[in-house]
Amino acid sequence: MAVATRGKDIKRVLCVAEKNDAAKGIAEIMSNGRSRRNVTVTMTSVSGHLLGLEFKAPFQKWHSCNPVLLFDAEVEKYCPDNMTQIKRTLEKEVRQCQALIIWTDSLTQFICSRSGTNSSSYDFATFLYVCSHISNIQVFRAKFSEITPNSIQRACETLTEPDANISDAVDVRQELDLRIGASFTRFQTLRLQKIFPASLANQLISYGSCQFPTLGFVVERFKAIQAFIPETFYKIKVLHEFEEDTVEFSWKRNRLFNHTACLVLYQICMEDPIATVTSITSKPKSKWRPLPLDTVELEKLASRKLRINAKETMKIAEKLYTQGFISYPRTETNIFPATLALGPLVEQQTNSPAWGTFAQRVLDQPGGPNPRQGKNSDQAHPPIHPTKYTGTLQGNEARVYEFIVRHFLACVSQDALGQETVVDIDIAQEKFSTSGLMIIARNYLDVYPYDRWTAKVIPVYEQGSQFQPSAIEMVDGQTSPPQLLTEADLISLMEKHGIGTDATHADHIETIKSRMYVGLTPDQRFLPGELGMGLVEGYNSMGYEMSKPTLRSELEADLKLVSEGTKDKRSVLQHHIQKYKAVFIESVRKAKKLDEALSPYLGAAQEITEAEQQDMEIPLPVRKCPNCGRDMVLKKKREGNSKYLSCVGFPACKTAVWFPDMVLEVSRDDSVCPTCQPRPVHMSVSVLQ
Repeated sequence: MAVATRGKDIKRVLCVAEKNDAAKGIAEIMSNGRSRRNVTVTMTSVSGHLLGLEFKAPFQKWHSCNPVLLFDAEVEKYCPDNMTQIKRTLEKEVRQCQALIIWTDSLTQFICSRSGTNSSSYDFATFLYVCSHISNIQVFRAKFSEITPNSIQRACETLTEPDANISDAVDVRQELDLRIGASFTRFQTLRLQKIFPASLANQLISYGSCQFPTLGFVVERFKAIQAFIPETFYKIKVLHEFEEDTVEFSWKRNRLFNHTACLVLYQICMEDPIATVTSITSKPKSKWRPLPLDTVELEKLASRKLRINAKETMKIAEKLYTQGFISYPRTETNIFPATLALGPLVEQQTNSPAWGTFAQRVLDQPGGPNPRQGKNSDQAHPPIHPTKYTGTLQGNEARVYEFIVRHFLACVSQDALGQETVVDIDIAQEKFSTSGLMIIARNYLDVYPYDRWTAKVIPVYEQGSQFQPSAIEMVDGQTSPPQLLTEADLISLMEKHGIGTDATHADHIETIKSRMYVGLTPDQRFLPGELGMGLVEGYNSMGYEMSKPTLRSELEADLKLVSEGTKDKRSVLQHHIQKYKAVFIESVRKAKKLDEALSPYLGAAQEITEAEQQDMEIPLPVRKCPNCGRDMVLKKKREGNSKYLSCVGFPACKTAVWFPDMVLEVSRDDSVCPTCQPRPVHMSVSVLQ
């Protein structure tokens, strides 16, 4: 298979995929089944995170510094111990090559969406890091959505250069998640373990800017149920027995909340209880076939219809993809591109004893496969669809594959057709109606058992005719509270508010479960735990509503602009660091509100010593560092009580101000030196010997 690198004197090419199975499948296709090692084109994979991001050594230990310093502490990329050998192998191989082709599917997703997750951060940045000391090597990206001969051939012929803007956006996301998560997690954990030692002595109390809004949705629904006050309503219904069936006519007013008003209208009806048929309308009725399948719909429908949670669903889908059975399962697209030939995909499914007959019907229908199209496209991957037929799968893998196939066949077939008849009647000038449905053609329903459309037969009525109802009843009921969220409901809210991505929804949900912030009821609905309730209520009482999606949504919008090249990486990073740092400082100042919110759930808060309280306080900036421009704060020496000014950028910046031995005490007040503007220096008070 030809590889169009557009380079001169390229004799050896290294191809790197994300996963072992993907590398094997691509190599088989590229070599026409004759793959072997150490040939002109070498294929390998990384199978994990080749690079991570961490604070430099002095800040890695939890008690090494006040957590607020993590917003400014230096970070560095590193290769985890378990990936060192892979890194060495890549470096060895790439030295012998003139071109590197990156066969990773996930980074493409970031181009026009929010799905640039950490799993793709090694796409571009990592390989440049690995190859940084190797000159004259060309780097290309292969774009593909399925591991099939046509797709791989197309990828070989349309290689592109990696997009640095996308890599920048991934870097911003990764650094912000590290700084925000580490600072709040250390603060929460260290403080609350001291305040509630009996309940939280060994509990990690994590924070994440996606994790907390996910928890917030669960708590918000639970509190809405708690606050719900049921109201009694009243309505009138009419029954008409006809031969062996009973037809129920619904009141056009639906319901009233005033008992007296409903009773008066009911009595008027009872005084003249003859029903007159005022109109009969019949019209075609369609039940629409499903839209092409994207990731969020796959997660939601698998949770609802198959009872398989989102994390397990995506794990199975990834495996089906690397085995070549389905297209790439992480996509925001629900529109089939005109260039994708659907006929051959449908034809492959005619081999199935279960749905093969229906697949042939799709091929034979006028116009052939006719997909119902959605409105979303990430410009990277098509909707999820089967790429070849298999009958060898077992268990949940077989169930997920069958669902994807049936969904695909349903969306390229035809809507279900029926005839709906609506009958309106009048009793003492009160209006009632009923409807019946006759199914004419089931169409997509024949292959898609996950949808139902039930026929409802009513007798033949004639306009102007009259009849005596079998019964006219006044009934009451009560309004119902909303239900607790299902996993599908929660994913819908995350998608609507831009929390997480199609690649991370399941992970954020699993995190709040594993942290015991939420639990599941027997019918698999989310119920907030005591710790989760207290955390959300505590931050809400501070006024920040960190469990709401606003902060994270703003960040996601800026990341998209960085990936498009319309916003600068550094400015976006600094803006959001400062924004979250300000929220963090205020949260620490109001930390007692967190204690108060958790006390009803975890018991009385334990008093902490003055020294412990001082350790938790945020060091306020005294001045800007003249060397690097970051804040300088007061610190205590390890021995004794004397203080000094230190740059928060230590150890990268070692700027410090050491006070003379004659100084016994130094403190910071809110006044500002009038001669040091526009870089204010807060006055410190010294007591001399």
